[in-house]
Amino acid sequence: MVVRPTWREYEPGQGETVVSLDPGMAFGTGQHPTTRMCLAALQELLRHGDLVLDLGTGSGILAIAAAALGAGRCLALDRDEQAVKAATANVALNAAEALVEVRRGSIEAVGGERYDLVVANINAATVSDLAGDLWLALRPGGTLVAGGIISEQEGRCAAALTSAGLGVDRTLAEGEWRTLVARRA
Repeated sequence: MVVRPTWREYEPGQGETVVSLDPGMAFGTGQHPTTRMCLAALQELLRHGDLVLDLGTGSGILAIAAAALGAGRCLALDRDEQAVKAATANVALNAAEALVEVRRGSIEAVGGERYDLVVANINAATVSDLAGDLWLALRPGGTLVAGGIISEQEGRCAAALTSAGLGVDRTLAEGEWRTLVARRA
């Protein structure tokens, strides 16, 4: 997976998936450790045709990457209007409009739909607070990739996910940052 800023030229190598991105004022350039870990998890876990929810989409980088990796459909949600504008523009830049829908809102905007894979690169407090809603948004057997977690908050976040019925399979780590991979039974 290669994230290419729009102002740079890049010739993709064999087997590389390229996401073109202009984050504007939104979070998500591919440089932050949690974004890198979420991208790595997407590459490993995404199955062709999966329905994907990107909660807290920011620039749209994870939803666009999921589409490029073969997702059947992606819903990208963010509460911030600037993020919605940036994500919508980046989806168009990557010609992913047929696969990625960008909406303003949070988990309540899901409207009862269930997903094979949910990516929530937000923060530990929000992931913890939304643990039950994240469980509901996953299909049985579905996977949650929860990023934006500082190492000191990993235990609290993992406990909240476990209490909601998600089994934490593993933790990805880079420096002080953690990304939890959990499954709904």
